[in-house]
Formats: sequence, C-alpha cells, structure tokens
Amino acid sequence: MKKTFFTLILAACAVPASAGDYHISYLWHPDLAAVTEYREKVAGLLGRDMARRLRVVKGQDNYGLVYPRRGGLESATTVAARHSRLLAVKGLEAAVAVPAADWLDALAPAPAPAPPSAPPPSVPPAKAAVLSALGGKVESYIKGLRRRRIVQSDERTAWAVYDFTSGEKVVSINEDVPMGAASMIKPFIGLAWLHEAAAGRKPYGAGERGLMEDMIRDSGNVSASRLMRGLGGPAAVQRLLKAGYPAIFKETRIVEYIPANGRTYRNRASAHDYSRFLYAVWKDEVKGSEEIKRLMGLSKPNRLYTSVPAVPGDTEVMDKTGSTARLCGDMGIMVARDAEGNPYPYIIVGIIEKSRPASGYAGWMRSRGNVIRAVSGMVYEELSAAHGFGPAAVAGSAGGGPGAADGGS
Repeated sequence: MKKTFFTLILAACAVPASAGDYHISYLWHPDLAAVTEYREKVAGLLGRDMARRLRVVKGQDNYGLVYPRRGGLESATTVAARHSRLLAVKGLEAAVAVPAADWLDALAPAPAPAPPSAPPPSVPPAKAAVLSALGGKVESYIKGLRRRRIVQSDERTAWAVYDFTSGEKVVSINEDVPMGAASMIKPFIGLAWLHEAAAGRKPYGAGERGLMEDMIRDSGNVSASRLMRGLGGPAAVQRLLKAGYPAIFKETRIVEYIPANGRTYRNRASAHDYSRFLYAVWKDEVKGSEEIKRLMGLSKPNRLYTSVPAVPGDTEVMDKTGSTARLCGDMGIMVARDAEGNPYPYIIVGIIEKSRPASGYAGWMRSRGNVIRAVSGMVYEELSAAHGFGPAAVAGSAGGGPGAADGGS
C-alpha cells in the first residue's frame, strides 16, 4: 500500500502514555480506512463501553487500532487474551499487549497542509495499482487461512515488504507489534559485534568470523551466546544497539542468551525493526554492512526462496529464519533480476507467533513455513508484474504453491 495514498495530515494530539504502562493492540495496517473499518468490527464484539475507548493512531509508516489503558504487562496480557477469544469468533486478529507509546490520534482534525516545495517522484499508474493492491492480497490470504483454521485463533501474524525500486512500503500488517525474535535476533548480535570491531574495541579475525558464520548460516545457538557473552551479555547488546542505532531498534528487547536447545521466548522485536535493519544494511548505513550481507547471503535453507516455485533460481537471498515451538519467521533482502541482469531488490519479513507452544512442533513449523513461502511467492509475482522482470511479467504465469520442505531455525 503506497504511503503517497495517505492525505491525512495529523494534528498534534497524542494518545497519552506513561512509563511501565501497556496498551492493547488489535491491528496495524498502512490503510487508514481499513483500520477505521476494523475498529467497527472490534467495537461490535467488545461492547459499547470498549468502543468509546478504542483509538485509531498513527505509527511511523502505518495506522493502528489500540486500547489505551493503565497497568503493566501482566494485566495487559490478561485483557488481550480475553479480547482475543472474543475476536476469534469472527476470525479477527488476536489482540496483543504492547508498551504504551505517545501515538498521534489519526482521526484528530487536521490543519490545512502546507504546499510542498517540490512534487514527489511519480510512479506510473499501472505500476502503482499493482503495488497498492499487494497488502490487501496478503491480508486476504491470511484471513482465508484463518477461516479454514489453518492459522489458529491463538496465532498472530506480521508482514512487511519494502520495494527499493519504487521506494515504497507496499505491505505493512501488524508491523509495529513486538513478537518473539527466536533466531531472527542473531543478525542484530552480529551488528553489535561488528560495530564494536569497527571502533577497535573487539577483534574480527578468523575465529570471530567462524562464530558469526556458524551463528547465521547454521543458526548456531552456542556461537550466538558466545558472541553475546563477549559483548558483556544480553543487556549490553541491547544497550549497544539502542545507543548506536535508536532509529532502527525501536521495539527490540534482547534480555536472554539463546540456549543450546533453542528454546528462547523472551527476546522480542517487531517486523518493522527487521525491515529498518535490512534497509540500513542494504543502504550501508550500519557498521559492517557488507559483512552482514555476506553472512546473511551464505547458502542455507530458508522460507523466502527454498521450495518456492514462483521465485526463480537466479534470485539472490540474504536472510535469517527464526523457529521455536511458538514462532515461525523469516526476514531478508531478495534481489530479483530481469533478463538483462538488472537488480530489483526488496525486503520481505514474515512472522507467525503462537501464544502457547505447538503440540506437534515439526508439523506446525512445516505448515507455517509454507504460509511464509506462499506469501514470498505472491510478493515476487506482484513485484515482477509491476516492474516487468521475471516469468510472471513475461508469461503471466501464476507460480505454484509452496513446497513441503522446511529449513532454518
């Protein structure tokens, strides 16, 4: 969904937030009208009193539906679970507790906009129509899976797609909701080490490079914890990232080592944090960006390219998966190419989080991994149609569904 479609200028009216409070979040989406319409659905299920408290707010690149409240994480989680049970009856997204923030009220009266100093770069109408429809297609696909109970009522999803060619965020669904990070946190650890190495405070020789490759390519949990320990522990990694890159790591919380068995549930980040991180890496705006691209581009199974028939074999992938009994995700940069070899890079992030551990881990991971694969194929085909690269643009072919193979952790 194109940001240039949004014409609402926000007034300086904020939803109040206090330190330690947690609000309830129901949906984040780039289309204000979609969030406003969703508010009516939620209000109809939660009752008249709740309807008066629901607020449509403005995030950085999208809009959200939240219930501002006072109280900590424990009470907010209880409220979110109660609301989720009501919402699940109509196949709506699960509610989630999120740290309170001073969001702007998106429905406040707007002042007259100042005339722009220069018109923004235009996108051809046909291309714009394809790009603007992509978010809705992803959302409809997930809703269909919910109706068929393939995605369960205790699961929530988040998606982000940024197209470097048009310079547009074309998919943003629940992008600012913090979720379990699992192994998707590992490139952040890599950035922290490379940041310190660039400053001369940490070495980066063959031994450190081997640890990084094992952590990213093979998802080595022991290597990840060794690097975290070398930086002073999880809290030190968190402080380093927040101090060095505050505009990127807004919802990231690194609070625990990754145990050898991979059962890590407390580290958290949002799809938007992953998207901002990948954007900065691609644009060489962080320390060690070239090394991060090399590490994330090492050959390994993933959910964006592996067993996705719609994505051609010459597509470059730089990614990191995340897998626990409660989370299945992948985040990466894809570089598609046309017949002349010209690159068309884009970011894609997909996360599916379950409120309680899946009873059949292997089956759940395979199924949810295939959901992410299906979305990845959909994204490739739509961007291919918009920009004129790949088989979909040439032959109008609709790639097959995702395969059964799964990989990454």
